[in-house]
Amino acid sequence: MNNLKALSLGVCLALGSTLVQAKAVDYKIDPTHTATVFSWNHFGFSTPSANFTDIQGVIKVDNEKPANSSVEVTIPLSSVNTSVVALDKEFQEEAWFNAAKYPNITFKSTKVETKDKKHFKITGDLTVKGVTKPVVLDAVLNKQGEHPMAKVPAIGFNATTSFDRSAFGIGSYVPNVGDKITVNITTEATAAK
Repeated sequence: MNNLKALSLGVCLALGSTLVQAKAVDYKIDPTHTATVFSWNHFGFSTPSANFTDIQGVIKVDNEKPANSSVEVTIPLSSVNTSVVALDKEFQEEAWFNAAKYPNITFKSTKVETKDKKHFKITGDLTVKGVTKPVVLDAVLNKQGEHPMAKVPAIGFNATTSFDRSAFGIGSYVPNVGDKITVNITTEATAAK
């Protein structure tokens, strides 16, 4: 009888462990290892780019049911970095992002589609300057596993998207300065201990 109880307990613990592992995990984005680089055409002569240096958010990952995964991100406009101080200031003004009234850009996913084990389409609502439009991120899973330094679960993705800035009320100098914005994202995120 004791052997039967021990076996039952062992099965329960094993099942419990499997269920715990199957739960979705929240990974907090690490802004020091995350970049959101956006670029545009400048009068046909060049393709400048800029970055946001403070990305905040959570990537919820459900490995068993990827469609239940989600992404939520907030980007303070104060963190824009074009490498040109005057342009950084100009981007804060009303004609551009109007940071005084709309201090953050946000993205909240509405659907996650799996193409294969490493490639995903993440559809979500992008809000810029008080305007919300759907965008699609083409995302690639770089790695998922224990972070070698932090010793916690970690995950990393690259993603790309593009959209017309004029759709968000930022149409200054179009078409001479390109309307199409291309965005390249790389991010690391870690789970709580």
